Amino acid sequence: MNKISLGTHPYLLGFDQLERLAERAAKSTDGYPPYNIEHFEPDGFRITLAVAGFSEDDLSITVEERQLVIRGRQSEVEEERVFLHRGIAARAFQRSFVLADGVDVTNASLENGLLNVDLRRVQPQQVVQTIPISRK
Repeated sequence: MNKISLGTHPYLLGFDQLERLAERAAKSTDGYPPYNIEHFEPDGFRITLAVAGFSEDDLSITVEERQLVIRGRQSEVEEERVFLHRGIAARAFQRSFVLADGVDVTNASLENGLLNVDLRRVQPQQVVQTIPISRK
């Protein structure tokens, strides 16, 4: 039996990218840092990452080809500090989220060790396009 993928179905023209996005999202299995995703009516979202120990200078947020990428890298620890126990993670991370068309990042804030990234779905204007038929 043959498997029909989204990219090859005759009624889904141009959706081959969707399959690649789903594969890319499935590959991100690392659980660090933990995060929440909230939905605010009617068209808002908030992603909250637990980034204890990271400052604003240690974090970067970019949107690359409809993919929200949040990176964290702490500066080097002072050498005179001696830890008897080190339970707070200080490793670098990269967390990615695929954004649908029409979803834009509106704000980012860092408060009490939580990084909040606000998103908003922009309602597209409905456009009816008439295509002229030419004769050969």
